[in-house]
Amino acid sequence: MNHEALRVIRDEHATLAAMLQSLTQMVKRGPDPEGKGGQHERFFDVLRAMLFYIDEFPEKHHHPKESDLLFPRVARVAPHVMAAIDQLERDHMQGEQNVRALMHLLMAWEYLGDTRRQAFEDEVARYVAFYLEHMRLEETVVLPEAERSLSDADWHALNAAFATNQDPLNGRIPRDPQFDRLFTRIVMLAPAPVGLGES
Repeated sequence: MNHEALRVIRDEHATLAAMLQSLTQMVKRGPDPEGKGGQHERFFDVLRAMLFYIDEFPEKHHHPKESDLLFPRVARVAPHVMAAIDQLERDHMQGEQNVRALMHLLMAWEYLGDTRRQAFEDEVARYVAFYLEHMRLEETVVLPEAERSLSDADWHALNAAFATNQDPLNGRIPRDPQFDRLFTRIVMLAPAPVGLGES
C-alpha cells in the first residue's frame, strides 16, 4: 500500500542527501583563491544558504512531525524498535545546535581567514556522516516497521500531516513564495545534484 507520508519522508531525505552531497563538494572545492568577480563572496553565500535551508526546513518542519506523529505511533505498536527511536530522538534534539555550530564555524572561516577552514571542513564531514546515518536508521528500521504495523487510522493522520510539508527544494510541489529567494540562490550557485553551478 502506498502512503503519502512515507513518500514525503523519503523525498525529503533524498533532497537532504543531495544537499549534503553538494555541501561536501562545495567545501572540497573551496572558494576561488583569486577572489575574482565576487566568487569568494558567492562561495560563502551559497554555503550559508545551504545551512539555512537545513536549519529552516528539516529541523523545523520534517523532524518535528517525525518526533510528534510518526515515532510515538511506531513505538506504541512495535516496542522492539524503541532503541532506534531513542537514538533518532537524540539526533533530533542535537540537530539545530549542530547546524548553528556549523554556521558559526563557517563565519569564522569567512571573516577570520583560512586558519579557520580546517575546523569547518572537519565539522562538515562529521555532520554529513551523522545525518546520513540518521536517515539510514529511519529508512531501514522505523519506516519498514511503520509500513508493517500501523493502522489505517494512523496512516490517515500521518498522510494528512506530511502532505502539508512544502520543501522549498522539492520540485514536485508548489513552492512557498517566501522561499523563492533561498531556492534561487541555492540552485543557481550550488553544484549538481542540487543546483546548476559548476561541479
